[in-house]
Parts: sequence; C-alpha cells; structure tokens
Amino acid sequence: MAPLLLLLGVVFLASPAKAEESSAPTAISCFTRGLDLRKDKADVLCPSDCSIWQFYVYGNVVYASISSICGAAIHRGAITTSGGAVRVQILPGQENYSAIYANGIQSQVLSRWSSSFSVSSVRSGALEAAGRPISTVRPSTGKRPKKPLEKKSGNKDCKADFAFLIDGSYNIGQRRFNLQKNFVGKVAVMLGIGTEGPHVGVVQASEHPKTEFYLKNFTASKNVLFAIKEIGFKGGNSNTGKALKHTAQRFFTAENGVRKGIPKIIVVFIDGWPSDDLEEAGILAREFGVNVFIVSIAKPTPEELGMVQDVGFVEKAVCQNNGFFSYNIPTWFGTTKYVKPLVQKLCAHEQMLCSKTCYNSVNIAFLIDGSSSVGDSNFRLMLEFISNIAKSFEITDIGAKIAAVQFTYDQRIEFSFTDYITKEKVLSAVRGIRYMSGGTATGDAITYTTRNVFGPVRDGPNKNFLVILTDGQSYDDIRGPAAAAHKTGITIFSVGIAWAPLDDLKDMASEPRETHTFFTREFTGLEQIVPDVVRAICRDFLGSKQ
Repeated sequence: MAPLLLLLGVVFLASPAKAEESSAPTAISCFTRGLDLRKDKADVLCPSDCSIWQFYVYGNVVYASISSICGAAIHRGAITTSGGAVRVQILPGQENYSAIYANGIQSQVLSRWSSSFSVSSVRSGALEAAGRPISTVRPSTGKRPKKPLEKKSGNKDCKADFAFLIDGSYNIGQRRFNLQKNFVGKVAVMLGIGTEGPHVGVVQASEHPKTEFYLKNFTASKNVLFAIKEIGFKGGNSNTGKALKHTAQRFFTAENGVRKGIPKIIVVFIDGWPSDDLEEAGILAREFGVNVFIVSIAKPTPEELGMVQDVGFVEKAVCQNNGFFSYNIPTWFGTTKYVKPLVQKLCAHEQMLCSKTCYNSVNIAFLIDGSSSVGDSNFRLMLEFISNIAKSFEITDIGAKIAAVQFTYDQRIEFSFTDYITKEKVLSAVRGIRYMSGGTATGDAITYTTRNVFGPVRDGPNKNFLVILTDGQSYDDIRGPAAAAHKTGITIFSVGIAWAPLDDLKDMASEPRETHTFFTREFTGLEQIVPDVVRAICRDFLGSKQ
C-alpha cells in the first residue's frame, strides 16, 4: 500500500508543475522591475526592442528587486537582447550586491535592499504548452491584438530639442525627487513629444552629472514617462554648474539625436540653491547656442542666503536676464497648475534668443586685394588668413556662409554664399583662388560686393560681415561705397598690410572704427590677427542681439 501512496504523491506533486509550465508567460516592458511583480515566482516575457542603456541592474546572480528584470536576464545570460521568456524567483533582501560586467551590461553596486530576485531561462516546452506565442506588450486578454500604432508626429509648433536637467542632490531628497519626476513627466507630455515635434532627454545633477536618456531614445510621450519613472535618486551635492557644462558640451550632438535648425533648450530644475558656480556654465551654454531656463523651487530663505555661493545664480545662468528665462514654483506640492504656463514659455521659440550664435548665424565675405604690389607668395598668406578665420565657423546649409571676391581695377567673385555649404568645400575653394595682379580700386570693389554678393542674402536670417584685405592705397573713392554698405546693414572690418594707409582703413571700417580696423607691417603677421577678427565678429553679433 505504501508504494501506491508514493506513486499517487508523485502524480499529485507533478500536476501543479505541469500546470505552471503550461501557463503563458506575462509580457512585461523593458522597465519592469522585480518589485513590480505580485507573485513570488513568475514566468515573464521580455520584449525585443530594449536598448542596453535603458537597464538599471544591481547585483550579480542575485539582483536587488529595483533592478530591471529584462536587464538582469540579459546580464545573467538567461536571454539575449532579442528578448524571450524568463523565470523570476523572488528572494529575501541582502547586503552588498556586487557589480560585474556581463553580456554587454555593467551592473551596479548596492549596499542593501529589502528584497531580491533571481532569473533563469524557460524551457521552450513551456511556450509550446501555452498554445500560442505571446508577442504583445501586455498580458493576453483573449481579444484580438490591435495593430501597432504608427509613430505620432507630435506638436510641430513646439519643435525643439529639450534637455531636462533635474536636481538629484541631497537638497531635494527622495520624496521631493519623486515629485519632481512627476512634474517633469507632465511637462514632457504637454509639450507634445513626437517624431516631428519636441524631443526630450534627461540629465540628473548631483555630485557628478548622469545622462539618464538622450534625445534619440524616445519619440513618444508614454515611453518618455516610463523612462522618467525609472530614474533613480543619486544624492550628493547639487553641482548644477558642472551638470550644465556637461549638458551644453556633450548632450546636444548628432550622435545623441540633436536635429539641425531647431532650438536647443536646457530646462534646469533647482531645489534650493546650487553648490557650485553657474556663471561660467551659463556663458558656455550661450556660446554653444543653447537656451537655458532655470526653474527654481523653494528659494533660499533669508537665513539660508549666507550658504549660497552666488545669490544671483539665476540671472547669470539663463540665456538672457530679461525675466523670460526664469520660472519660480513655491513648492513641489500641487504643481499641476504650473505645467501649462511653463510649457507655453518653452514653446515660444521666437523668444529663444540664444539659439543663434556668431558661429552659426553669420555671412562673411572676404574682399581680397589682388593688385600687383601684393605678389603671389604674399597672396597665398592672405588666403591662409581667410581659411583660418573660416575654420572657426559652423558652415552648413543652415549655418554660417562664406564668400570671396578678388579685386584689382576689376572684380571677380571667387565664390558666393550659396556655392559651398560645407567647411571642407569652402576651404578647398579658398585654396583654389588664383592671383589676378593689377591695380587697386577698393571703392568699386566694395560697391560690387554689396550689390552682387550681399544683395541676394540681404533679407536672410544671418548677420552680414565684410572683411577687406588690402596692402595699399585705393585709386578711387572708398568713403561713399563704404557708407552705402554700412547703411544696408553690412559690418566692415578693414585689415591693412604693409603700405595700406591707416586713414583709409578707418574710413572703410564700421563704428567704432578703432575696433574694426586691423593692421600688420608684414603679411606673415596676418596669422596673429585671426583670433582678434573672430572675436570681433562674435562681439558685434552678440551686440546686435541686445
């Protein structure tokens, strides 16, 4: 009788296991964590479209339950990046989760967590027993799965690239950090993220900046919300200036998904005050053509002001201190009413005064003296001077433009603003200019250039500059043609070499004449003038925007 009882026991114990294997795995997202599961043991199905960078994994073999399940499964080798079924076993919490690099994922150290889990692969028989493959992103409901929706184009009226620089310091703390994430998520949704609308990325500021995700990673609001929800609190000092520099320099690149010709905007959230200096970071952001917004929450109290490194940090960091680029929220509680007013500001692109820079928004024409007194070898030095200036600017189809005209008694357009739209082709064209040789009629050349080179771009968005290089006195009037060019909005810089009369150079130059006139005794001295001319162009460009 005992053997029969044993046999029955075996059958009875095997039955639940068979039932378990025959149940369909539950589909989860790339962001689902161990702590999101409601059972101690479950079979789940990881999708195939997860990017390695999305995963937060803490531990090795045994993972803290705040880890991504799919990330842990790839790290463990239970599945590949192609996705698949995973068996998850919830385990007690532990101390000292170790870090190790495996299968393309670097797990992280964690000192302690309240619960853990392990992962293993699921035998193919379990999927076959389910009766059908599971490929949806949600658990099966028995209904016919809907066709996947096409990507939405988004709010085209607010097309811009945004970096949300969130506060992850000890100033804000875990609770307010979560409230901040909730607010940022609402702002992101209201912006109208889409393929042809706003794109969003997030950088967390703390002791060291951390890019949470880039512009290229998501083009749908729901995915951005998932990603924001998964951001973990870092803690540390609020080194906002360091994070702002990092974001301005490294976030807005083509590799990270930045798009040409649209505003670049950093929205900086500061709870209290920063631990470091923002002024230098603000200057750097403006040089890179980035519009900086400061959203301050819970401003320092009078008693706390003594701990603030610079009480004017907001005014020094923003794009312009005109009141538009700063926004104050009194508290993280009840912030919903502040979402729409902030979004209206962020979408007012006509106010984005820092999108244009001297490096990407200028037309520079070079008027080159080709007279006999120059000589071929010195003419080459003039061409090197032009090339070195051109190298400083972002020459593209929507950026800076370069043109060149050579003159003696006659004039010859070497190339116009629309002939070359890359820096490489412009530099090649400059190298290809052939020396004319002849007399010197600078006045006629200015008139010719104003009409034929600047005329076609007069109503364009770029600011117009003319750099005149000459080594001697003109045989014609220069004052009238120069004054006419000034009236059309052309800023003239005079660069004289050798025997060029200083009075003539000043007569051609824009006001103030002293800062628009350059002179060197030798053609070899042109190289030293290059940085001064570039700085002068940028100075005038910034002055025209005030």
